[in-house]
Amino acid sequence: MKEKVAVITGSSSGFGLLTAVELASGGYRVVATMRDLRRRSKLDEAAVAARVNERVDVRCLDIANHESVPAVIEGIGRDYGQIDVLVNNAGFAMAGFAEDIVLPELREQFETNFFGHVAVTKAVLPAMRAQKSGHIIMVTSISGRTAQPTLSSYSSSKFALEGWSESLRMELRSVGIRVVLVEPGAYDTDIWSRNAKIGKKMFEQNSPNAERGRKFRDFVQNGGIKKRDPKEVSQLIARIAQDPNPKLRYLAGTDAKVQLVAKTLMPWRWYEKMVTKAMKID
Repeated sequence: MKEKVAVITGSSSGFGLLTAVELASGGYRVVATMRDLRRRSKLDEAAVAARVNERVDVRCLDIANHESVPAVIEGIGRDYGQIDVLVNNAGFAMAGFAEDIVLPELREQFETNFFGHVAVTKAVLPAMRAQKSGHIIMVTSISGRTAQPTLSSYSSSKFALEGWSESLRMELRSVGIRVVLVEPGAYDTDIWSRNAKIGKKMFEQNSPNAERGRKFRDFVQNGGIKKRDPKEVSQLIARIAQDPNPKLRYLAGTDAKVQLVAKTLMPWRWYEKMVTKAMKID
């Protein structure tokens, strides 16, 4: 039986790195991509430790450079003859009050978190159509279902990806391609540190939100957000990749499930009061 090929974006750390090792351990040939190959050392070490380094091919792919994406994906298709799984994982979070985020910052967020995933997905579709099969797994966030204060840029990019993916799933269903959304809550990955960006006006004294911004920063730094083991998500993605008929959505983490239930069942005025008080910005 021919081994399956998985392509993963954002594989230098977090969910991408762990998923690359998880799928390689499960018998997949993994093409682990990242924007900066100088950051591959953690993945290389993890692959060696799991004894799957020969099954992991590390390549450069900057999903925000949309024009370069097709050539990279076509090269993978030529080298391996197929692409069975795409895990759209790369991304970052732009933090800041919506009032203070400037348009170039919002555009930067969408170029990666939305348009980047669209570009990679469109690039793999010809190969998957030819095979009449394939899994496209979008790593979004609970923030794509229920928005959080100070994360309007991040949430809106994930909301957009969720909507686009819903449509795409229905369009591709009849040709054997499955589109899936994985929606993690808070996990211990670089999204909270290295892959987080702060709007330039967040802490400026002339910002009307400067004091609230400092309170929110203290809330995060003092452990206000409890983060789970990211291996849970990589294991979930591996199970989805092996499922011939996966669901549209998979929530990951108790906090994600609680947030969605609270938003669904509580009157909005109660819900927003609870969230703003919990995040120390009310």
